[in-house]
Amino acid sequence: MSSFSDQQLVDFVYAEARLLDEQKFEDWLALFTDDGHYWMPLSHGQTDPLMQGSLMYEDKLLLQVRVERLAGQRTYSQQPKSRSHHLLAQPSIETQDTLHQPDQGQYVIRAAFHYVETRLDQQTLYAGWATYQLVSQDGRLRIRQKRVDLVNCDSALRSIQLFM
Repeated sequence: MSSFSDQQLVDFVYAEARLLDEQKFEDWLALFTDDGHYWMPLSHGQTDPLMQGSLMYEDKLLLQVRVERLAGQRTYSQQPKSRSHHLLAQPSIETQDTLHQPDQGQYVIRAAFHYVETRLDQQTLYAGWATYQLVSQDGRLRIRQKRVDLVNCDSALRSIQLFM
């Protein structure tokens, strides 16, 4: 079981955002465990993605479908392609969380963000927090779950095309 330094955990979060901004979606998807999830709750403080509605709750298969759609030649909603930019606050290691067990290769990292998504002359700004449940697999960090809590999650939102 590999143990990662705080700096390696923080660097992982920055690198994950950069993959998204550079539209390296296949590389980004490879960061997820086979049982990984991408979750965007619909309400503040939501604790259950299955018994409550979510903006997104996608397993690795659904993420793969979205990645393939983004790369598709017939994805007309992406002609021209959307672009994104993440501005992250310094990620913090959440030591109070029960999943933060370095001796077991599990970590919880949280980062506040501003995210801009743009396509043609439309630009949308989102703000919130991303919480990563990371695990050590074969000596590398992997995402078991990425939870994206938007400040305005309960507002009417435009179509979110990319990943935050």
